[in-house]
Amino acid sequence: MQGRKTGDVVENAVTQARSEDCRKTAAAIAKSFVAARRDAKSLAEFPGTIPADLDAAYLCQDLAIQAWPDRLIGWKVGMISPPLRARFGADRVAGAIFDAGLREARDGVEFPVFVGGFAAVEAEFVLRIAHDAPSGKVEWTEREAQALVSAMHIGIETAGSPLATINELGPTVIAADFGNNAGLILGPPVRDWAVRPLESLAVVTSIDGTAVGRGDASLLPHGPIGALQFLAGQAAKIGRPLRAGMLVSTGAVTGVHDIKPGQSALANFGSDGSISCFAVAAK
Repeated sequence: MQGRKTGDVVENAVTQARSEDCRKTAAAIAKSFVAARRDAKSLAEFPGTIPADLDAAYLCQDLAIQAWPDRLIGWKVGMISPPLRARFGADRVAGAIFDAGLREARDGVEFPVFVGGFAAVEAEFVLRIAHDAPSGKVEWTEREAQALVSAMHIGIETAGSPLATINELGPTVIAADFGNNAGLILGPPVRDWAVRPLESLAVVTSIDGTAVGRGDASLLPHGPIGALQFLAGQAAKIGRPLRAGMLVSTGAVTGVHDIKPGQSALANFGSDGSISCFAVAAK
């Protein structure tokens, strides 16, 4: 019995040491990404050992959220490519959106991109949260998730990272750096969104006047509400449950479209409106 107790103490000490080492590693990664974003500088490579799983990656993101000098106002949701879903046990990934990155749609609104890093525009449907979600609720049905929503808007996620290879390195790298998010351009609300067929929520994306992608909300698994269903649980798991007024960008409908400073983008949602924007170098 005494040997078993001694073994338990040793095992607990080893587990705690590993946990502390993981947190130190995550803190160093978060510090590098926060500094690069703050100074608008690119990173030549991932700053450390790539997280092995999504839990470790979200720890990096959470520590970066704590260190970032701005208010968290919402989340983006992106898809994990099908070949990687079984490995990471998820089909979506989440990232933080901050107040300074939110822009109201107007003709030619400017948004910053990391020179030497990654930058893209993604036409998306954005959900506004009506009321606080329960803190401990990590499992959500689609019906429960839809009850959280007060409105749907058209929008453009301005994806971006100081790390040019972020998407190539996989979902844990994406999760570690705010989900590869650099901001959100919010357009007008969508009429009757809750009763319309997903196929009617359509958009065409153009870069410098050339169409680069088209699609509709049915291309998202279970539509925008499916993205919210995932996010509501994920946000609770990391101790940041959804709050009233938050915005949730639910996934790229036409794809992820690279953009450079000096280029313009247009997301045409048909009768639901359009958003035009212009990329400028981050400072």
